[in-house]
Amino acid sequence: MAMTVMTHVALRDESAAHEWDTAMYERLSAAREQKGWVGGQLLRPVNDPMLRTIVGTWETREHWEAWHNEEAFRETRERLEGLQARPAQTSWHEVVKERRGG
Repeated sequence: MAMTVMTHVALRDESAAHEWDTAMYERLSAAREQKGWVGGQLLRPVNDPMLRTIVGTWETREHWEAWHNEEAFRETRERLEGLQARPAQTSWHEVVKERRGG
């Protein structure tokens, strides 16, 4: 059963938000090459431009954990955390059913 991880982030200010978005896009692009990667999204609420939610779906939680040990992930961790107003909050969800267009 696939697993989806949701990470909620609050950013310091507008300049931090722009830099954070750029770095996270690079990270999501690198994740596409990882074993077990299913897909992901970077979301910004329309009512609060300083918040982000990262939605990543992996075949297993172990695949996600292995990605966190990869150099491409570790390279951006400190940079991203330095742009955040507070530590990120993460929650895990089992994918019960999925339906996509197409």
